[in-house]
Amino acid sequence: MSESASNDGPDIKGLLILILAIALGVAAHFTGYALVAMLCAASVISIALWQVCDPFAEAAQWIGKRYHIPGSVRGATLDAVASSMPELFAGIFFVIVALQAVDPAAIEAGHHGAGAEGYGSAIATTAGSAIYNMILIPACVALVVAAKRPKNPIIRVEKEVLHRDGVWFMVCELVLLAFLWQPYMHWWMGVVFLVLYLIYLVWLWRDAGRFRARKKEAGESEDWSDLPEHAKIFFSLGKVPLNQLSVWLVIAVTTVLAATACYFLVEITVETATILNIPTFFVAVILAAAVSSVPDTFLSIGAASRGDDSGAVSNAFGSNIFDICICMSIPLFVYSWIDGWKPVSMLGEDGEPIPGILGLRILLWALTFITLAILWHKRALSRPKAIILIGLYLVFVAYAVLGSLGIVNV
Repeated sequence: MSESASNDGPDIKGLLILILAIALGVAAHFTGYALVAMLCAASVISIALWQVCDPFAEAAQWIGKRYHIPGSVRGATLDAVASSMPELFAGIFFVIVALQAVDPAAIEAGHHGAGAEGYGSAIATTAGSAIYNMILIPACVALVVAAKRPKNPIIRVEKEVLHRDGVWFMVCELVLLAFLWQPYMHWWMGVVFLVLYLIYLVWLWRDAGRFRARKKEAGESEDWSDLPEHAKIFFSLGKVPLNQLSVWLVIAVTTVLAATACYFLVEITVETATILNIPTFFVAVILAAAVSSVPDTFLSIGAASRGDDSGAVSNAFGSNIFDICICMSIPLFVYSWIDGWKPVSMLGEDGEPIPGILGLRILLWALTFITLAILWHKRALSRPKAIILIGLYLVFVAYAVLGSLGIVNV
């Protein structure tokens, strides 16, 4: 949730930004600046996703508190779903849109190159979002904290966050890289991701049980009474009272709205790639990934603003684990189901690996290792470290730009 969303009054600044983005997009469309119009449309969708995911997160928090779900488990499940819905739906729609564009006769003949680009774009969105979450979100949080807490500008990262969430993220990432190094992705790989996520949940539940046992021994009890009373909608201009019926209604409506927004995000990504005459993969890895990560950004900034420094960092890692295990497996199942459970080719129409996939494999692992090393150093995040992290993300952006131009052929 954004800081502004936590205030009682409406978020006038956010509303003005939305109006400005729409006005610029309309002006660019009618004056013939198609690329500017697409970028403005992407900005509008990112704001829409932020506004949709905020009430979803509040409803999810209500459910977690109401049914006494431990905080760590709630963060890895309900909160992760709230912030990662865009990546999940974008991946599904990339697959569906790509397969719809393939000639049915080509599918019957076993030529799946064009369709494979759809799953490649889903991979690019999920992996690009993981890199964004892992690098840019902690950097943004550190800069916000440094500005708002000049007397205490350092974010302290608990050892548990790195030992549990950081290490588990690397395990999931290693499995993903091992699969991506194969010429084909099989449906059973999605099952492996789901099993990994189940093991992660069991681990979280065990840790939560130990934490509650320690609190009980100390004579303390977890407070389940602070249920959110309302879900704020559309820049806090409206409120929906939360109860056992309305929370599910909020979740259902916001899920449909998020799916709709992600469909248009996929269309904008494909159209932008067409305008630039570059592979969709390179647009998805930056544009779609960044747009879909907006909810994660505001959720972490909000946690840091409330003084939950470790929560701000662990939110990013927890979301990444969900992205790899769930947002990679569900589109894989959808693709396999539509294509008769045949393996998904990681090769393009020319028989070569999908453009950009090799570089993404290498960068994903290298940037994860470097970022964890930076966070592990004194287990603190400062403004200088934030600047270094931003520099790392610019390296990733440079890879996408150079790859799209054919200068870097990986």
